[in-house]
Amino acid sequence: MKPTYTYNQTYLWLISLTAALGGFLFGYDWVVIGGAKPFYEPFFNITSVGDQGWGTSSALIGCMIGAGICILISDKLGRKRLLIASGLLFSISAIGTALAATFWEFNFYRIIGGVAMGVALNLSPLYIAELSPPEKRGKMVTINQLLIMIGVLLAQLINWQISLADTQLADDATFEMIAASWSGQNGWRWMFAAEAVPALLFFGLMFFVPESVPWLIKNKEEDKARKILVRIGGENYAQDSIAEVKTTLKEGDFGQVNLKELFQKRIMKLLGIGIFLAFLQQWSGINVVIYYAADIFQAAGYNLKQMMLNIVVIGGVMVLSVFITIFTVDRFGRKKLLLIGTSAMAILYGLIGYFFYIDLGGNAVVFAVLTNVMFYSFTLAPLLWVVLSEIFPTRIRGAAISIGALAHWVGNFTLTYFFPAIRENLGWANNFWLYGAICAFGFLVIYFVLPETKGKSLEEIEKELVG
Repeated sequence: MKPTYTYNQTYLWLISLTAALGGFLFGYDWVVIGGAKPFYEPFFNITSVGDQGWGTSSALIGCMIGAGICILISDKLGRKRLLIASGLLFSISAIGTALAATFWEFNFYRIIGGVAMGVALNLSPLYIAELSPPEKRGKMVTINQLLIMIGVLLAQLINWQISLADTQLADDATFEMIAASWSGQNGWRWMFAAEAVPALLFFGLMFFVPESVPWLIKNKEEDKARKILVRIGGENYAQDSIAEVKTTLKEGDFGQVNLKELFQKRIMKLLGIGIFLAFLQQWSGINVVIYYAADIFQAAGYNLKQMMLNIVVIGGVMVLSVFITIFTVDRFGRKKLLLIGTSAMAILYGLIGYFFYIDLGGNAVVFAVLTNVMFYSFTLAPLLWVVLSEIFPTRIRGAAISIGALAHWVGNFTLTYFFPAIRENLGWANNFWLYGAICAFGFLVIYFVLPETKGKSLEEIEKELVG
């Protein structure tokens, strides 16, 4: 029977919420581009599908770089230092993108922000997982996803309100009219600039949180780790936690990182699971709904201001849906929720494709899209990061989860960059049916391959999966 501990809930929440600000900034940076797109494209006179795809996806190049950096140095430098650096890069990107005079400058600063996104999305959930007690880990890591979705919603609200500020712009404004308007000249800049405030806050607050406990133990700083654990759960919790972490570390693991372990057979299998889930989360098509929401709703028959409002509603659904995960992930488990999500999304994509096929449009498309976003938001969106933060061994966890994150960004970039061309060749209906088929395939793989990890310590999971 496992011992019970009394946890310092306030301290746990303060640590988790501070780290989750990285998720908040990711969420904001992730979707601000969708609301700004109808305005910066006329400003830079972007008309080709290639430039449209590049403007929307350039930040994802930075995300891949950020994930690559984490593979190489997150187990050497720790989680805290890199999260501080990401806060600084978010700040630089927000200001630089807002002041960009050319399309080249715009994409340069978007790539800098992408590096910050790659680091934050990778290390914020990992950091929270490594500091959370086993029975609370699913909930605490999901807090990061909640702040991602709050960041998404705030970006969409700010985009919407800034678009409404231009009272001179007609609802049916042409490309040229938008380019000459206040929204086309300056409004989109404020959409990006607003991110600088939370970015600077994250940068400052990260100096005051502790380093990851497993990382400290691995790097021979047991006294620091003990003080943190005592503050979280008391002396007995600290003693038991340190002993458990040490059981997963070999003598030669202390103070160094051996990336060769990534190529061991059992680790490769876990990496395969992580990489598959990362690609599934992206190729499930939800980022098309996020990045190209304006195009989808325009195709469904809505004008410019109606599109901006619908995008805000998407953000609201994403935020509310995460609460389902918070209250169910440690009760029902990761696998069951992922099966529910992938099966529901497969069906809903089939419906959305059918609506476009028969040219139904209007509220039917909006309702199906929102329902699809709901299922994604409480299953695939948060649970990828919960699973990635749990299944890898302590000694290489930072590098391994970074590989999963890199796969996530490669999937995101390929989906986002090529979508305009795919849409032109396949059409809306076939495009959504393709995503439905991908979700159905994901359901089968999850059912037969994914292990359940709920309620187990990271060390217990490691012993079961790696030995």
